[in-house]
Amino acid sequence: MIFLSPKDSGFSFEPMALTADDAQEKVRVDSKSISEASSAYGSGLKNPAENRLDIIFVGAHPDDLEIACGGTIHALVLQGYRVGMVDLTDGEPTPGSSFPEVRWDEAKAAGEVLGVAYRRLLHLPNRRLMDGFDERVALAKEFRYWRPSIVVGFGNKTPMASPDHFQAMQITDAAVFYSRLTKWDEHFDGLPPHTIANQINFKLSFESAPLAGFDSLVTVDITDTLDKKLKSIACYGTQFPPARSRIFDRVRGLAIAAGAAANVGAGEVFGCTRPVAVKDLVDFCQPGHRPG
Repeated sequence: MIFLSPKDSGFSFEPMALTADDAQEKVRVDSKSISEASSAYGSGLKNPAENRLDIIFVGAHPDDLEIACGGTIHALVLQGYRVGMVDLTDGEPTPGSSFPEVRWDEAKAAGEVLGVAYRRLLHLPNRRLMDGFDERVALAKEFRYWRPSIVVGFGNKTPMASPDHFQAMQITDAAVFYSRLTKWDEHFDGLPPHTIANQINFKLSFESAPLAGFDSLVTVDITDTLDKKLKSIACYGTQFPPARSRIFDRVRGLAIAAGAAANVGAGEVFGCTRPVAVKDLVDFCQPGHRPG
């Protein structure tokens, strides 16, 4: 499991339970700007094809992804997929947290609960997150380096909540596009272009309204991973202390409601950027069913 958090003093590659080969790749690169923060990819860090990530989830703050799709993330891990999480900002300051490092420690603990292969904190500015060229490039480098087949990010505005969420959606959309552009390698530390096959969108599990603006929706059955989702959210003690314990009831209730609509115990709903095509309609609607 790999956790990366570039900080003001430099880019730090923080391995957790790494192999010997991983340990040899530990690097520190001086970092003073957004674009420099992700420049380690052009400084000797190697990524053999077998270490590619299958899917990357992108959130604005640590805890966004756990709330929105923690059950799906853990389900994918259990199914054998290599899953990555990218937090654009450190989410700080907040009332209950003393230092950004405390929030990052919580994020690492949550990542361990979910079992992801990789988690990266880009340290873009919280509360002032804006869609811009440098922000797009910083995230696109993640995609070019890890070469996922699928990217999952915010799907809409979140009125009455942080505007960072909508900016994160725009940055993610642009980074998916930037990842595949050719004849522009000088902006990406020489990382080769990578075309992402599919992009999927989520909404925060605090919201009860359906995900709007998508012709195709898919519900992931998280009946068996809902408890892990809640446990990963509980890692953020600075954000969800006992006084806010009702949050867990709300997340559980909305997951059960989403699942009930799809005839499963609990679910998380995602929007697809293009219609979903299937070859076996029976197996799609009733997995495991055999002819006859």
